Amino acid sequence: MIDIHCHILPGVDDGPDDLETAAAMCRLAAQKGTTDLVATPHANHRFQYSPETNQRKREELQQIVGPSPRIHSGCDFRLTYDNIEAALSNPAKFTINGGRYLLVEFSDQLISQGTSEAFARMRDAGMTPIITHPERNSLLRTHHSRLLVWVRRGCLIQVTGQSLLGHFGSRARDAAISMVNAGLVHIVASDGHDLEKRPPALADSFAFVSDRWGEPVARRLFLDHPRSVLQGQYIQPPEPRVGRRKEWWKFWR
Repeated sequence: MIDIHCHILPGVDDGPDDLETAAAMCRLAAQKGTTDLVATPHANHRFQYSPETNQRKREELQQIVGPSPRIHSGCDFRLTYDNIEAALSNPAKFTINGGRYLLVEFSDQLISQGTSEAFARMRDAGMTPIITHPERNSLLRTHHSRLLVWVRRGCLIQVTGQSLLGHFGSRARDAAISMVNAGLVHIVASDGHDLEKRPPALADSFAFVSDRWGEPVARRLFLDHPRSVLQGQYIQPPEPRVGRRKEWWKFWR
């Protein structure tokens, strides 16, 4: 499996505090079947985002853990004016492996009406936004029509593996399951932060998806699409399976 969202670098955000814990997280991920993971430190007002520091810490961590898992570069990008402008001027500073895909997280308090325009500008600059864990965001999980519009306009969606297992509560679990049912989920990742509460482990989530929707779906969400993200290859997701009777699927602009 390939984990494209993991807070694995020590001392840069709310992930591990020290190199020893970060290395233990990497070893746990490998034991649970993860061959590659993307180090995604936060890029927001709370934490200073430094590509140079992140690269140094990533190389140091890779040297300690050895060849598995392979650790790639990326970030957990908050949609703010300054971040958007910085990404438009230098996309590779924030995207996964300097390629086309950018993890985007939303605030729990506000979703700007200008988000669709920001996404359009990003796509024009060669970036494909991947919206992270909307099932855990109270503003997004109750307004799925927004996700539908963004997906139809070229964005992708990533849910957290533990959400599917109920570790973030029943609302996040039910929202994640409904999104998979509707074909709105393109990638599952760990969003790992530590060894216990939010570990970088995907095996149980893969088994859950495989049992419920079939192994081909699980392979697409945990392996095929994430591999394309690492390699910067274009992903053409299937059309979402939208039910007309669901009012929350109404088109949102």
